[in-house]
Amino acid sequence: MATVPTSRADTTAAKKPKEAKKGHPSGDKRFKVLDITMKRAQYRPDVLIEVLHKAQEAFGYLEEDVLLYVARGLKLPLSRVYGVATFYHLFSLKPGGTHTCVVCTGTACYVKGGGQVLSALEEHFGIQVGDTTPDGEMSLLSARCLGACGIAPAVVFDGTVAPKQTAELALEKVKGWME
Repeated sequence: MATVPTSRADTTAAKKPKEAKKGHPSGDKRFKVLDITMKRAQYRPDVLIEVLHKAQEAFGYLEEDVLLYVARGLKLPLSRVYGVATFYHLFSLKPGGTHTCVVCTGTACYVKGGGQVLSALEEHFGIQVGDTTPDGEMSLLSARCLGACGIAPAVVFDGTVAPKQTAELALEKVKGWME
């Protein structure tokens, strides 16, 4: 025998689908961090960069699945999220190495030898800027300007700025990581 709704509330409850489960289907807790960040900002689209920073911090890089999750969360087109993620060089779409080496290629650093430092690193490790060594030990990046022109050429090794670098000094530092 079928149950007949006896009030309007019964009818509404019967038609309302179950609320979608929040979070990423994978159950990865790092997506919860993104949810909290987006919720704190009330899912405003203007917090996109902040959310991408949080995503990169949590995941190490911005893979396609993460970009899609952020786009849906902030109700933005994926093309806009991808555009922002690829515009700023601090965001990476590829997994990084255990160590990072960022060579400043700003005018002062370049004139004082930053380009030679970068070329020496590329040649020695056989990778280009933006790549990671095949063993995953080091990612080589460049920055347009670190704002450290007084200590040019500057190189950032794992987040620590090293002043007045030469090709030899930079190679010595990075070779130390590889041992």
